[in-house]
Amino acid sequence: MYDLAGPIAEIAILLVLAAFGLYVLRYHGEWFVRKAKVYLFTTDHKRIGLMYITTGIIFFFIGGIYAVLIRTDLGIVQGLGLDPQTTLGITPDVYSTLFTMHGVLMIFMFIMPVLAGFGNYLVPSMIGAKEMALPRINAIAFWMLPPAGVILLLSNAYAGWTGYVPLSTQAYGPNPHGVDLWITGLHILSASSMLGAINFLVTIVKHRAPGVHYWNLPLFVWATLVNSVLLIFALPSLSIALTMVLSDRNFGTHILAAANGTPLGGALLYQNMFWFFAHPEVYVMVLPAFGIISTVLPKLARKDIFGYGAMAVSLGVFAVLSFAVWEHHMFVTGISTDLRFVFMLSTMAIAVPSAVKTFNWVATLWGGQIWMAVPMWFCVAFITGFVIGGLSGLLLASIPIDYLYHGTYFVVAHFHYILLGGTLMGIFAGIYFYYPIWTKRWYSQALGHVHFLLTYVGVNMLLFPMFILGAEGLPRRVYTYLPTANFQFWNFVSSIGALILGLGQLVFAFNMIYSYFAGRRVTTDDPWGEPAPTQMTGPRPSTPLPTSRGLPVSAVPAESAP
Repeated sequence: MYDLAGPIAEIAILLVLAAFGLYVLRYHGEWFVRKAKVYLFTTDHKRIGLMYITTGIIFFFIGGIYAVLIRTDLGIVQGLGLDPQTTLGITPDVYSTLFTMHGVLMIFMFIMPVLAGFGNYLVPSMIGAKEMALPRINAIAFWMLPPAGVILLLSNAYAGWTGYVPLSTQAYGPNPHGVDLWITGLHILSASSMLGAINFLVTIVKHRAPGVHYWNLPLFVWATLVNSVLLIFALPSLSIALTMVLSDRNFGTHILAAANGTPLGGALLYQNMFWFFAHPEVYVMVLPAFGIISTVLPKLARKDIFGYGAMAVSLGVFAVLSFAVWEHHMFVTGISTDLRFVFMLSTMAIAVPSAVKTFNWVATLWGGQIWMAVPMWFCVAFITGFVIGGLSGLLLASIPIDYLYHGTYFVVAHFHYILLGGTLMGIFAGIYFYYPIWTKRWYSQALGHVHFLLTYVGVNMLLFPMFILGAEGLPRRVYTYLPTANFQFWNFVSSIGALILGLGQLVFAFNMIYSYFAGRRVTTDDPWGEPAPTQMTGPRPSTPLPTSRGLPVSAVPAESAP
């Protein structure tokens, strides 16, 4: 059964990609060859940024297929009282693979590459640099992504996206080397992210134009700078933990395995090392989205960002506190009460910079001449989703409440509200804002609004029932559940939300692809009308900054890629 059902997602993906490839070659063959020559060998930061974003969106749809299969199993099939093994061929082993691959692809192959793409495209132009500090390293970092993604897809790993031991150290007959391939792919992605982080750091610190100082950097550049520091300090912990698992699996080292006499100690060691990486990683996945919102929202509100200094400082506070909260993922593992109390306080302290940013975004809108274009709708959606995710996280920071909700769907809802209700909305705000600059063509505004409506309704319909399910005790990471009326009903509602969300992304894909070839041409230098009141999102610099045809550096790159 496993051999037949396991590759369902990959086969569907290959068929879709093959059909799209045949269409492009049939009707746009010459254009494709010309573009391929340009992009394969480029070191231009704008083209590399667009390739990051395109690659990430492709894997967004791949990871989405896994998610739809999971929700179809839990909500549609089991929600209607059917057997998933006989209905869909989804066995517990297949479900574990779907769950693992969905998580790792969405985090490492969608969110991180897309946000890195925005950084590549925007940061040099925003600071007045001609190029990234290390352009060839920049290209190498990108070209490590596609093979890593293929390796991850081929791995069909089954150990959960966290890779907890002892599950990840055990051999699994039908797929004995799945975790080994999974770790190899993650090692390649870690190296790529490290190269990119170093490149961003050097570029921002050493390649700013005269007059561009730290206290007049656009907030997107601040977010990218802090993001790079987080990656440099957090990634080694993940790499070491994964290397230990790889060594235990293949070389008999028993660093984490039960044979060393301390099975619980090995499991807790891995969890500590993983979460020391993974909680800063949560902010790696949301800080650049903060920067995108802080760029798009003031532009479309026709106002400077409110409280620039507080916004910049709060990004630094996020960086410091993100390394002081990882143990809240382990409140129920038996650690001392004193230690839990310290991590509870540090976790609650993160609510302060979160609130500063949220209130400042709202204050920026207050009194502005707001243009409710498609990007602004996604900015507002980002704020609402981030607030829900942040408040639910504050509940989980409380030790007694975490004891109740740990390991339930309440945690799933919290985490996904941050990433879907927050980061995803920020990414779409950025794509819709910069698309006419990238392509010199407008997308369909009507389809953009349809996409927003389906996405916003889908996300909330998908995730909010999970709070109810978690409060009623439904465990997460389970293949099946007790067929109670409430569990079945709310899982069914959640899965309908997933289908609505997926339908919205098909509208998005059609809009972007069709508009690239047939959209109305942009006839002005700045497609979003009058420039912002100042050139930067911070105080005016002491000397004039480089601009793009008189446009604000913070909003429009120096030149768009062809």
